Amino acid sequence: MQRRDVLRLSALAGAAGALTLDPVTFAQADERDDGGGEKTRTVSGHLPTGSPDFVYLPVEVPGGVREIAVYYSYDKPTVPAGTQGNACDIGIFDERGTDLGGRGFRGWSGGARTEFAISAEKATPAYLAGPVRAGTWHVVLGPYTVAPQGLNYKVTVTLRFGEPGETPKPVYPPQRAKGRGRAWYRGDCHLHTVHSDGKRTPAEVAAAARAAGLDFITTTEHNTTSGHGAWDGLWGDDLLILTGEEVTTRNGHVVALGTDPGVFIDWRYRARDNAFGRYARKIRQAGGLVVPAHPHGTCVGCNWKFGFNDADAVEVWNADFTPDDEVSIAEWDNTLVAAARGDGRWLPAMGNSDAHREPQVVGLPQTVVLAEELSRTAIQEGIRKGRSWIAESSAIDLAFEAVGGRGRHAGIGERLAVDRAEEVTVRLKVSGAGPDCSVRFITDQGQLYGTALPGSGAGTAEWRTTPSYAAYVRAEVRHAPTDGGASGIPGRMAAMTNPIWLGERGH
Repeated sequence: MQRRDVLRLSALAGAAGALTLDPVTFAQADERDDGGGEKTRTVSGHLPTGSPDFVYLPVEVPGGVREIAVYYSYDKPTVPAGTQGNACDIGIFDERGTDLGGRGFRGWSGGARTEFAISAEKATPAYLAGPVRAGTWHVVLGPYTVAPQGLNYKVTVTLRFGEPGETPKPVYPPQRAKGRGRAWYRGDCHLHTVHSDGKRTPAEVAAAARAAGLDFITTTEHNTTSGHGAWDGLWGDDLLILTGEEVTTRNGHVVALGTDPGVFIDWRYRARDNAFGRYARKIRQAGGLVVPAHPHGTCVGCNWKFGFNDADAVEVWNADFTPDDEVSIAEWDNTLVAAARGDGRWLPAMGNSDAHREPQVVGLPQTVVLAEELSRTAIQEGIRKGRSWIAESSAIDLAFEAVGGRGRHAGIGERLAVDRAEEVTVRLKVSGAGPDCSVRFITDQGQLYGTALPGSGAGTAEWRTTPSYAAYVRAEVRHAPTDGGASGIPGRMAAMTNPIWLGERGH
């Protein structure tokens, strides 16, 4: 096929714009001799700056195909300083179509690999094994960023003929592990393997999770479910593995936490399409939680633009603590202030490692959840209710409570329902924080109390207040500032809690 620019626009209902190219045909495929052999076609083209988010290349697949294989490449010209160069993702949909919702979805590797293959028996990681049926398949290019010169691409499609084979039934992780009954469980719910753009295998991630002292993890590959069935033999009484997806749109990423195994959540929309609410509901219908990830991340497309009305929790701390986490925590704290004067609904915070490869640390940070048991539903319930706190490692332990008169008390994520004028004691007990750490108590007015921990990194901080003075209290454990405090900017986070609410609701 000749090089070409835009051929025709197609309107994917509600999607961020799509371009459909002329189809690739294999007209002579039915002339093969004995069902063996293969046929290859190559397409090249040019996409200008401002191209739609998704470019669909139809591939007419005849009967008798055992495997479809795709290779692609694109140019990366030099661009002016401060300008984005070319970056192009890839994936594929089968003969069931490309409609939003993903019925025909067969895989997405983003920019992590240049080639993939799918057959009934197996598929490249990030892709789904299954029959290669006759009909119109669509290779999908995602020109993430396009240089001023445009993007020149080349796609090679190979069909291999023969007996189709059988698709193995996927083995998914169980929904419950032995656990310790009602307890605090440590987990990391944002992780990547070779099934998207990670470099670790599932076995390596499971080993790293155990080494980090975690009780549960969630597999969250970018825009694919192929990793859901890749954990056979890696779970155990000591490790619960939940399935999910990092839904990676052009306007932010959301962790679909604990969705039913095999359930795919589409990502082909922007905030301006007003479609996110529908897909947030699909996450919940699949038994998952909606958790915006790294909302102030610095990568292209990482900033969260969809708002938090449809969220169940928010990832305020992602990997090593950096300034964008500081901004996320400040934004989240503002939502707590709004909740204090509203109907009591509030958005819990969580932290995850988003680990892709060495030396990124699985479990840095980790969310520690109070759950009735080590099961999918119990962990999700603890996260949803904010009965959780975040730590940089399993070496840190803490207990946080608010105590009123007549023995009334509340823990993290709970409400101490006492009179506005009643004195309340807020107490934080910490261990394992390391030297040069301090404690801060944050309220709807900001920080109202702070103290240094002993050099051992263990100690207790106690403060007295009233609900009229503080609508909520949350705790932070911080390392010493790198500049000795001269700038007034606190040091990096070692641990932080969700709030304890003080006073009757609505007062």
